[in-house]
Amino acid sequence: MSEPAFTDDEYAFLRHVRFGELPPAVRPEERVELTETEPRRDRPDPDDQRAWDLRHGA
Repeated sequence: MSEPAFTDDEYAFLRHVRFGELPPAVRPEERVELTETEPRRDRPDPDDQRAWDLRHGA
């Protein structure tokens, strides 16, 4: 016969032993808006229309 399966409590204990506790949830008032500090790499500078045209075969 196969071994008996773990109970939900035993699985919960094993998860806790392996992964520990989750960090506390971040409340909405503690969140901040993302501010990009570098230009996007998928588009050339807006002033460089020639580079954009060359990239896209215009």
